[in-house]
Amino acid sequence: MDGKRESSSATNKYFDSDVLDPCIHCGFCLPTCASYRVLGTEMDSPRGRIHTVKAIENGEVQLDATIAHHFDTCLGCFACVSACPSGVHYDELIESIRPKLNEVGMRDPCQNLFRKLLLQVLPYPKRLRTILFALRNYSGSSFQKMLREFGLIKLFGKQLEAMEALMPPLIEASFADSFPEINPSKGPYRGRVGLVLGCVQRCFDPEVNQATLAVLQANGFEVVIPRQQGCCGAVAHHQGLMKETIELGKTLVENFGKPDNQSESDPLPAIDAVLIAASGCGHTMKAYGKLLGVENTFKVPVFDIHEFLTKKGLQKSFLESLQPLGDSIDISEPYEVAYHDPCHMIHGQKISQQPRKLLEAIPNLLIREVEEIGVCCGSAGIYNLVQPNEANELGKIKVKDLKKTGASIISSANIGCTLQIRRHLNNSLKVVHPMQLLAKSAGLYNSPSMN
Repeated sequence: MDGKRESSSATNKYFDSDVLDPCIHCGFCLPTCASYRVLGTEMDSPRGRIHTVKAIENGEVQLDATIAHHFDTCLGCFACVSACPSGVHYDELIESIRPKLNEVGMRDPCQNLFRKLLLQVLPYPKRLRTILFALRNYSGSSFQKMLREFGLIKLFGKQLEAMEALMPPLIEASFADSFPEINPSKGPYRGRVGLVLGCVQRCFDPEVNQATLAVLQANGFEVVIPRQQGCCGAVAHHQGLMKETIELGKTLVENFGKPDNQSESDPLPAIDAVLIAASGCGHTMKAYGKLLGVENTFKVPVFDIHEFLTKKGLQKSFLESLQPLGDSIDISEPYEVAYHDPCHMIHGQKISQQPRKLLEAIPNLLIREVEEIGVCCGSAGIYNLVQPNEANELGKIKVKDLKKTGASIISSANIGCTLQIRRHLNNSLKVVHPMQLLAKSAGLYNSPSMN
C-alpha cells in the first residue's frame, strides 16, 4: 500500500479521489447493473453509489441504515466494471464499503442475525451436512412438493422460503467426501494438481467434483485432495467479513501443506497448481495475495478448472474418447447447450471463452448464446437469501433469457448460479456443470442428474 492510500485510511476515507474521479456519470453501467435493473433507482446503481460515497467523504451525508441499504442491494457482480469506459474501480469501492455495513445500526437486527447464522453454517461442510442430514427425507419428497404447490413455505417468511427453494434432492455423496487424498493420473502423466472441493458445491452438487476429478485424471493429471480442506473464505469475503475471510483462507492454504493425518516430515506431495470448479471460490482464492499477504498464500498458481484445461490442452486420448451427448438414435443430431457465464468468472476473473472452447470439443454439441451475456442471475453469494425479492426478479429474467435460446440443457460453472437457475426453471430443463458434460461425453461416469 502506498503512502497516499495509507493517508486516506487514516482520515477514514474509503478511497482517494483518483479512484472515484474517473466516473463521468455516463450511464454505461446502468444496463448491466442487476440491482438497477429491478429497482430502477439511481441510488441502487453503480454511479449512484459512487456519488453517495463522494457525498459521505465530503461530509454532505452520513452512512446510516437508509444509505447502507442501497449498498446492500448491490450484488457485487462487477458487470459495471466490465462495462465502464473510464476504468472506475467499482469492485474496490464495494469491497471497502462492505465491512462498514456490518457495523451496529446499519441493518435490522433480524437481518444481522440471519446473516450471522448463514455464516456459521455455509462455510463449514460438517455443520451444513448435519442440517442436511436432518432434511434428507424431506428433500425431493412428495411432502416437499405439496408444501411448495400450496405455498405453505411462505408461512415461514421470505428468507426461509428462499432457502428451502434452493435445496436440491440430496444424494449419498452429499454427506461425505469419499475421495482418496492421492488420485493417480490415467494415461501419460502431465503433472500434479490440488483440487478444492468447495463448501456448498460438495454438499449440494457433489457430482461436479466427481466429474472434475475424472476429467483431470483422464487428461494425465494426478490430483491431490486433502481430507480436511475447509472453506476458501469466499462467502465471508463477499460479506465484508475480512477477519473470517483471512482465517478461513489461511486454514485452507495450511490444509494443502500439512494434512491432519501426516507429519511435517511426510507431507502431501508438492503440486503444480491449485484448481477450483466453482467460480465464486476461484475469484476469492486468486485474491489471497492481497487478502492474506503473499507470505500466507499458495506458493503455486490458482486456476479455474476451465482456465487450466484450456491452457494445458485436452489430451489426445481424451479427445478421441469424446462421444455425442444426444439421446437420439441419430447421433448426428446437434445437442444444444446454453452456457451461463457466472459473474465472478466473466467479470471477476475475465474467463469467458475457455468453458466454451472445452464444450465445443464434444462432438455435435452446439452452444446457444443468451442475449444478455454477463447479466447476473441473482445468486451472488448469499444475495438470493438476504435479498430474496430482488433475487427472484433477476432469476426470472435470467431463466427467460436462457429458455429463449431453445437449448435442451443449461450449463453453469458456479454452484450458486446453478441452484438459482434450477429454482426458477422449476425442473423444466437440467442445469449441469461443463465438467459433467465432458465427463459424460468421455464415458467416465454415468451422472444421475443428467439421465
